[in-house]
Amino acid sequence: MTRHRYTFAAVLASAILLSPIAAAPHSPARSGFRAKPATKSVSTSRDTDATLTAQKGKFRDTVAGKEVGSEEFEISSSAGGWLARGNATVKSGNGPETRITSQLQLTAAGAPVHYEWTTVTGSKKSSASVDFSAGTATIHLQVNGSQPYTQQFFFKSPNVAILDDNLYYQYAILAALYDRSARGVQSFSVLIPQELTPGTITVEALEPENSGGKNFNRLRVRSQDLEIILYLDGNRLEKIAVPSSNAEIIRQ
Repeated sequence: MTRHRYTFAAVLASAILLSPIAAAPHSPARSGFRAKPATKSVSTSRDTDATLTAQKGKFRDTVAGKEVGSEEFEISSSAGGWLARGNATVKSGNGPETRITSQLQLTAAGAPVHYEWTTVTGSKKSSASVDFSAGTATIHLQVNGSQPYTQQFFFKSPNVAILDDNLYYQYAILAALYDRSARGVQSFSVLIPQELTPGTITVEALEPENSGGKNFNRLRVRSQDLEIILYLDGNRLEKIAVPSSNAEIIRQ
């Protein structure tokens, strides 16, 4: 099916991973973001709880200073773990906007337990749920009332980072999974549910940067195609920048 694309398709000359389902437009921070195929064991096991904190907020998505979407989210403690919710709106340059809702349940250590998402673009609707057990992710997909589709992905660790299209609160969770005391380059298994795509990324701490009189900690996220910089005030994700594409996701 034809997918409406605004954002990076016009400003980033790189490979864009097409989804086999009717999903939302590509994420500004991830157009051209193609995780490395998950072919090897990735060491992301944690012996302690993730450094997540309860928070809620809103992001504004921009490309070349023009707003192309927004997201409201909340991360809260739940049943000894964490529950994260996000609602995003993505504008299209030549069609109806897309609305995305999501919910992610995590253990105290930040490993996913259950994830679900729904996208609505005009009359088209897609939804899916993902259950995680002992390193196996089982996806149940439903598109416009068609026959349900099920697919499984297998990881060598239950510690998988969810980085879905247009849902930037998930980068706040990724930042919490990074072991700041160990620093250095750390690899993570990832799953992009709307793309039905697993893979790996690396995360590395950079030197802090002063902006507006405030020092921000920075993390560099790399896939095989793209580099993304996360700006954090403590455990609070303030901005996501993709320098190569003049895109920023800014917390309001």
